[in-house]
Amino acid sequence: MRTPLIVGNWKMNLTTKEAASLVEKLRSRLSDTKEVEVALCPPFTSLETVAKTCKGSGIHVGAQNMFWEDQGAYTGEISPVMLKDLGCSFVILGHSERRQFFGETNENVSKKVKSALKHKLIPIICVGETLSQREAGETDRVCREQLMESLEGIDNLEGNEIVVAYEPVWAIGTGRTASPKDADHVANFLRLILANTYSARTAERVRILYGGSVKPENIVEFIAQPNIDGALVGGASLKADSFGEIVRLCVI
Repeated sequence: MRTPLIVGNWKMNLTTKEAASLVEKLRSRLSDTKEVEVALCPPFTSLETVAKTCKGSGIHVGAQNMFWEDQGAYTGEISPVMLKDLGCSFVILGHSERRQFFGETNENVSKKVKSALKHKLIPIICVGETLSQREAGETDRVCREQLMESLEGIDNLEGNEIVVAYEPVWAIGTGRTASPKDADHVANFLRLILANTYSARTAERVRILYGGSVKPENIVEFIAQPNIDGALVGGASLKADSFGEIVRLCVI
């Protein structure tokens, strides 16, 4: 059975002081929810603070992005070696905001996924369609293309070393969500792709998250779906009460 995973993506929010305060509040709220795995992904500036504040709590720390090289003349970039040094376990890759605002491509994501795996970081590989693609009936095609090209050149996967997040672009930060059944359809479709590409065992072990305006009011419906194993939470992860409630509601 796959352990539920709830990931908080703080995006470009919170100072180091605010980040430490939020983690302290979360530690007390999440102390009795061991059945759910939790990861927090703050901005780079707060990674060290969050890692230190999370120490001993069981809460994992992840980054929102990284470059694929270990070191070098890449001004403004952060390497997987640096993330491991700070205590990161996860890294979000291919988020639609990276694609939309910074021109990230599936090829870029593929290089980053390979580098993350090399350094024992768990990549959270994001896929999802825009509203126009959805209305054109292209959801499955777009998600398949993004997933397959992000895993290009990776011949073997056990399944527990990656996470996939289905985030329909039109639902991120808009207050709109995919229906739980629609989200599960995509999650099941992605799992079938993994089974055909690797093995049924690999597909069964990969955790697939839903993201897009997730909040306490809708998490139960999503986590109840057979192919959805948790959530990638944006705005609601910036509030201790709402994020803590999301995690609590996922306890099996």
